[in-house]
Amino acid sequence: MEVGTVTVSGRMRARQAARGPVVEGAARAGFVARGAIYLLVGLLAARVATGSDRGRQADREGALAEIGHRPMGTFVLWALAVALAGMALWRLSEAVFGAAGADGRKARKRLLSAGRCVFYGFVAYTVSTYALGDRRSEGGSSDRASQDVTARLLDLPGGRWMVGAAGVVAIVVGVWIAARAALRKYHDRMRLDEMSARTRRMVDCTGVAGGVARGAVFTTAGGFALWAAVGFDPGRAKGMDDTLRSFAHTPVGPWLLMVVAAGLALFGVFSFAMARWRKF
Repeated sequence: MEVGTVTVSGRMRARQAARGPVVEGAARAGFVARGAIYLLVGLLAARVATGSDRGRQADREGALAEIGHRPMGTFVLWALAVALAGMALWRLSEAVFGAAGADGRKARKRLLSAGRCVFYGFVAYTVSTYALGDRRSEGGSSDRASQDVTARLLDLPGGRWMVGAAGVVAIVVGVWIAARAALRKYHDRMRLDEMSARTRRMVDCTGVAGGVARGAVFTTAGGFALWAAVGFDPGRAKGMDDTLRSFAHTPVGPWLLMVVAAGLALFGVFSFAMARWRKF
């Protein structure tokens, strides 16, 4: 009986710690890091639209290179890596103990948090290796990585179906992200009562525009993956950089890319707002 009591008590303390100020602070730092990266990607994409990109990739690798070449760049990279690891820790706590809210302990929510934990853990690892001096990403981009992964998958039995399924998932996720942003579903996760009317309008502007732009990028990248599967051609798959550049090749021209770039930058600002007013 005593052992069981100790076990239950330990679980309660672990759950309290997972929802305590340390994990909350780690999550807020993670939102700031995410915002900084999206803001930089948006600015890099805007340079591509205006023809002044100077060879920099408009993706996460390009953003890291932009930071790494600045004074104190290595320090900033380590700060980003730690903050993103904090985001992964927060998502892990949600996967294990459940997220805040009435349906936070449902299996769907926990699986979603687990997936986000893996994603942010990978991004934190990428940033930390870059901070350690692994600058191989400067010679390539997310585009080459996407094509390499697609080529390996297409060589597997049923690989075409796997690539096609991944493309469909990306399209669905992109539409889901954009729709939730347009419907302002993020209101449920923010302390709106602490905002002034002007601040709330700013948050809505950045949240809607940023979420729709982010969803458009996901959906377009998924479309290219699906195209690669149909044509059995890994060269058709595109990472974030080529996906963004594809917007400039539409009949609208660079103006569409500029709109998407502005949206991604606004999503960065929205992430800063989430760091300040997100419920935990």
